[in-house]
Amino acid sequence: MALNAIAASPAFTTSEMLIGASQSFLEQRVGEYLQQSSIEGRPLIEIKRLDPRLRLAACDTPLSIRLESPSEPIGRISLRVRCDSTMQWTVFVPAQVKLYRQIVVASRPVKRQTLLDAADVHLAERDVGTLNAGYLTELTQAIGNKSTRPLLADQALTPNMVEMADVVSKGDQVVISASTHSMSVKMPGEALSDGAPGEQIRVRNLSSQRVIKARVTGPGQVEVNM
Repeated sequence: MALNAIAASPAFTTSEMLIGASQSFLEQRVGEYLQQSSIEGRPLIEIKRLDPRLRLAACDTPLSIRLESPSEPIGRISLRVRCDSTMQWTVFVPAQVKLYRQIVVASRPVKRQTLLDAADVHLAERDVGTLNAGYLTELTQAIGNKSTRPLLADQALTPNMVEMADVVSKGDQVVISASTHSMSVKMPGEALSDGAPGEQIRVRNLSSQRVIKARVTGPGQVEVNM
C-alpha cells in the first residue's frame, strides 16, 4: 500500500517520516480490520522508537508499506517500509496495536467448579491483543456455567475457563429417549453420574435394570442411539 501524504526531504527520509507514514498506514489497516470483522473496540496504535540518527536516501516515489507480521494488525507488529525509486531501500518498523474491548473478568476470587453468578463476573475494558487464549464478550457466556479452574479477581476469562453446568446429577430420575426414523421410545432411568448437556453419562434403565451410556440433552433428559 502506498501513501502519498508524506513528502520526502530533499536529502533524506528521516525516522520521523517513517513513523508518520507507518502511523497513517496502521490507522487505515486497523480501521478496515475492525469494520470487516464487525469488532467493536478502541484501538491504540504505538509506533516504536526508531534511531533518530537514521538517514535513508530521499524517496521520490510514495513509500510502499505492508504488514510483515502478523497477518492481523493487532498486537506486536512489524511493518515493511520500502522505497522503490532509484535509491532503493527497505526498513522494518516495529509497532504495537492495542485493542481495548469490554470483556468478561472475575469480580472476586473464585474456586474451581464454582457455578458462576452475576456477583462473580463483570465487564471491563482490556487489551485483547495480549489474550492469545481468547476471551468472553458477554456475561451470559459465564453466568450459569462452571469455572474449570480457580480464578483471580480481575482475571480475564477465556473460553476454556468455563464449562456448561451439570443439568443432571448422580441419583436423579431421568427420562431415557430412544428413536429411529419410524419410532420413538421413552423409559425411566436413574443417572449414575453428573452430566452437562452434550456429555455422555452412565444411566440405569429402571425397566430392564441394565446400565447404559446416554447423552444428556437437558434437565432430567438423556437419549441413546438405537
